[in-house]
Amino acid sequence: MVEPEFDENGNRLVTVIHLDSILRPAHLIDIYGAEFIPYDLKYTDSLSAFSAFYVNKFSNYHAHQLAF
Repeated sequence: MVEPEFDENGNRLVTVIHLDSILRPAHLIDIYGAEFIPYDLKYTDSLSAFSAFYVNKFSNYHAHQLAF
């Protein structure tokens, strides 16, 4: 499980990185909780709408080797 980091004011910490520094993409699965998901929620808003995510270690062979 992964969660975003926040500063002392409650703002998300963000960093700009170079594309050549990315080794493998991560497949994140939202942790929904007990509440219903709004019907009009778009997939593009999922990083803002959810506060925790599972990392899909089975997305491909290389991701499983790298993460676990």
